[in-house]
Amino acid sequence: MTRVRGVIFDCDGVLFESRQANLAYYNTVFERCGFPLVSEEEPDKVHVCHTAATPQVFAALLSPQQAQQALVVARCLDYRQFVPLMIPEPDLLEVLQALHGKRSLAVATNRGHGVKELLAFFGLDDFFVTVVSSADVERPKPHPDMLLLATERLGFEPRELLFVGDSELDCQAAGEAGIPFVAYKNTFTGQQAVNGHRDLLALLA
Repeated sequence: MTRVRGVIFDCDGVLFESRQANLAYYNTVFERCGFPLVSEEEPDKVHVCHTAATPQVFAALLSPQQAQQALVVARCLDYRQFVPLMIPEPDLLEVLQALHGKRSLAVATNRGHGVKELLAFFGLDDFFVTVVSSADVERPKPHPDMLLLATERLGFEPRELLFVGDSELDCQAAGEAGIPFVAYKNTFTGQQAVNGHRDLLALLA
């Protein structure tokens, strides 16, 4: 494998366990719109809320007219009230400290605005050279746009990077961007996988 000079991380499910926070956010929007809420016993819908960008979540779960209404409400909703529900993944801080200065680190996430504030809330913002969100590109994952932008900002070739993600959207985006992929707490045929951040650190040793 080509020497890894940089690592790009997905946010939800990789840096943070955020299913509870995301579900609370979307259900707040749905409640204010008078739409049915998503139950934790609806795993397919919960998965969409956890992995897709907000416009794609609404497109998948609502009618076109409802989706437009939900977008208007979402734009007025401050996500910061849900940040305390997010939980940093085990060993995250220690591994970021170990990699800092040895690898260039970045984030590429289907989250929109507020990602940098989220990282700052947990004291993680200084570890990353760049943060790319769905607000920075025309097309979110599974398209490769944000990974290509992160690659450009890091100044490396795609083959010199790793993208660490947990979803099929991440895997597909990495493939289209030509970036080697590592599945975090998940498995995809033909892809490397790790069960935690310490495993990732060992992989990069």
